[in-house]
Amino acid sequence: MKLGSNPSLLAEVAPSGPERNIKESRIQARNRERILSAATEIFSRYGFRGATLDQIAERAEMSKPNLLYYFSSKEELYLAVLRDILEIWLQPLKELDEKEAPEHEISAYIDQKIEFSRLYPMASRVFANEIAAGAPILKPVLDTYLRDVVKKKARVIRKWIKRGEMADVDPYHLIMMIWAVTQHYADFAVQVDSLLGKNLDEQHFYNQTRKNIKRIIMKGILRN
Repeated sequence: MKLGSNPSLLAEVAPSGPERNIKESRIQARNRERILSAATEIFSRYGFRGATLDQIAERAEMSKPNLLYYFSSKEELYLAVLRDILEIWLQPLKELDEKEAPEHEISAYIDQKIEFSRLYPMASRVFANEIAAGAPILKPVLDTYLRDVVKKKARVIRKWIKRGEMADVDPYHLIMMIWAVTQHYADFAVQVDSLLGKNLDEQHFYNQTRKNIKRIIMKGILRN
């Protein structure tokens, strides 16, 4: 899923003939994706307070009035960016299937989370900055949508534990631990580079990181 591709964030174009409507809708979708991508980069650099619509419009290579046609304010654009990030971030968690073996499901989840950090480091930093600031914009979403998703998947983990397929660990702490360790390589990329002189863009380091995270976590949760 690309940032900006969440259908709920895409406005519809008033119809004016089948071909014209399709053409305009596609253009609008591309423009929204450009804006959201540019906004993610600017928000990751300067934070919500430091970022400006002028900076975002310049990065998206469009005029500010054109940007405001799609998003009426910086707050609306920021919330759209956060919602897209959260949806991409949570999708792999939603896919945990209690009918499958936890070794397969959690291993795949870790793979997807570290891949997110590799593909969308700026998005991860935008989300981390929002949380570190006390989630002034996203708090209502965290208290409802995020809480509900995590609660449902905690029940899946408890079922694996009850069936004797996993060690008796707290599901919430396990989920948060996976978040913390996988997102570290995006949110603290400068620190990782300072310590190791490497980053997730290097294939060997990416493979090594993924392998070690899974080895440490999986040995802690699976029964011998």
